[in-house]
Amino acid sequence: MPRMPKRVKFRKEFRRVRDRNATKGNFVAFGDYGLQSLEGVWLTARQLEAGRIAAQHFLKREGQLYIRVFPDKPISKKPLETRMGKGKAEVEYWAARVRPGTMLYEVGGVPEDIAKRALVRVAMKMPVRCRFVGRRVTA
Repeated sequence: MPRMPKRVKFRKEFRRVRDRNATKGNFVAFGDYGLQSLEGVWLTARQLEAGRIAAQHFLKREGQLYIRVFPDKPISKKPLETRMGKGKAEVEYWAARVRPGTMLYEVGGVPEDIAKRALVRVAMKMPVRCRFVGRRVTA
């Protein structure tokens, strides 16, 4: 089942767009390898779920998969052939705001080649270009 917030303060939101690079959530924090977005986009809850299923199906319960973004933005859409006016439409789906550089998924507890193959399958489901990154070594 796609993810969505349990409750929100306001049902509907403006459609703000921010195209700056990510300053938070742009490095591997939980796993050993990650999938990083190279473009800004609204990722729908269904796309995130498709990526999660693809990764878990490939990993076969080995290692750990972390989803670093959450769809908390309500996107509303008016039905086709509807006249203007009559208020804002109902919420159609939930989306996660993704900036360029945001870490989408992380994998831990598996070798690099398996993690790379799993995250390539996830990247196929994403509507943006992504890259495979490893954990930074701080010395």
